[in-house]
Amino acid sequence: MSRNKPDIVGNLPQGLVFVISAPAGTGKTTLSHMVCKGLAPHIVESTSCTTRKPRKKEVPGRDYHFLTKEDFLQKVENNEFLEHAEVFGNYYGTLKSDIEKVINQGKHLILVIDTQGAMKLKEFFKAVFIFIAPPTLEELEIRLRKRKTESDEIIAERLKWAYTEIERAENYDYFIINEHLDSAYEALKSIVIAEEYRNRDLI
Repeated sequence: MSRNKPDIVGNLPQGLVFVISAPAGTGKTTLSHMVCKGLAPHIVESTSCTTRKPRKKEVPGRDYHFLTKEDFLQKVENNEFLEHAEVFGNYYGTLKSDIEKVINQGKHLILVIDTQGAMKLKEFFKAVFIFIAPPTLEELEIRLRKRKTESDEIIAERLKWAYTEIERAENYDYFIINEHLDSAYEALKSIVIAEEYRNRDLI
């Protein structure tokens, strides 16, 4: 009797972790959602903790775990975060328990975190690091303004920080320019598939 045809991903005893970083407004969250949908149920997104207020249409527990500053700092003190960082006055962090639960089920996990957190993580944690860049900083400014969620001052800060983040891209394993969403999605999905088939002595 022939065995059932396996899915293209999801065949490892332990899932892989993919760290995605990009300047705000580049489309990293959209691309992450698309890959998780396209390769479901074998890859999922980590839900980070943050002290910032929810944006319109964001759902607590799905988009972020929204915490008070006091609760967040208590988790820092308890060593509950794999990584955490302060970005534009707000705290962001990834819970160790969330990661362990997913990868032990054999599912891949996407962590969408800023370059500060990613560089700290790279020092001690095994993962695949992917940087997503805008076509130009001018295009990034247009995208940020279309969101209509931030003041001119915050946009200026984000653009300044984006330049620093792009300079750190050389420390990542992969570099994708999100000029056309569909092409960037195909590139990201291909990376996930290829990394599963890399020889990792896991069998």
